[in-house]
Amino acid sequence: MVTPRIEPYIFSLPTPSSAIALAGTREENLKLLAEETGVRLVLRGQDLLIDGNAKQINLCEQVINALKPLWSNEKTIAAVDIYAARQAIAEERSSEWRDRTPISRNRRGDAIQPRTYRQQQYVQAIENHDLIFGVGPAGTGKTYLAAVAAVSALQSGKFEKIILTRPAVEAGENLGFLPGDLQQKIDPYLRPLYDAMNEMIGADKVPQLMERGIIEVAPLAYMRGRTLSNAFIIVDEAQNTTAVQMKMVLTRIGFKSRMVVTGDITQIDLPRHQKSGLIVAMNILQGVQGVSFNLFDKSDIVRHPLVHSIIAAYENAENE
Repeated sequence: MVTPRIEPYIFSLPTPSSAIALAGTREENLKLLAEETGVRLVLRGQDLLIDGNAKQINLCEQVINALKPLWSNEKTIAAVDIYAARQAIAEERSSEWRDRTPISRNRRGDAIQPRTYRQQQYVQAIENHDLIFGVGPAGTGKTYLAAVAAVSALQSGKFEKIILTRPAVEAGENLGFLPGDLQQKIDPYLRPLYDAMNEMIGADKVPQLMERGIIEVAPLAYMRGRTLSNAFIIVDEAQNTTAVQMKMVLTRIGFKSRMVVTGDITQIDLPRHQKSGLIVAMNILQGVQGVSFNLFDKSDIVRHPLVHSIIAAYENAENE
């Protein structure tokens, strides 16, 4: 049966700037929007002509409306926003995704907010739980959002310090292979956390806060024997902890503290005979009150669109 053809639907944007924001650079957003919904799009001034069958046009209009908070405020729309809007519609969560609340603002005053529905759930879990796990592939915002939440909580006075830690395991190397003192050795391992804090606080202020002990950076092994109170703790790259290390760090949580554990169980660098402490903890702690597990997949990737394709290709190869 042939789907009946209808005349192109016209979606009118309120201002020229909103039309430009939706179209993106060289109309890249319109090209992606057409690919994702199966329509043909032509922008004429403020009028967007949508050509396709009724189902395709309806889907395209839903995606455009989901993106309204961005184009109506002349915000930059990235490919990830279109992917995320499409995913939210597929999961019947477009209204929840559209109404995302900013976590904080960077030094330029721009709002920092979750880009996908699962990121929004993750941020809410960080607000409402004392132990939060963020598990998923590279580029899903696990570490970045945790660092933003930590800085925001520190600035609001909820915690007295931020503690950043991760196991010193990386592609078969360890800290002994790196030159310099302890701080110089561990810094490269925590660069993603620094990037988020620099954006929030400023690259000049982060070292000052570290000197005063308000931001503490240390390898995971240095957590043994301590009680971490009044602190926001981020355990990054947790897939590279052993079961013993994970139990050790989880039991460091003191009063008025919060811990976010992030990792990607597809990128484990431990020796083959060792189980990942992250996987063990996920199995043991399921159902424990006060613990939140947040699982991301490739639809949550907020880096270059190519990262999405790379991960999908690896998943297909592993399945085969």
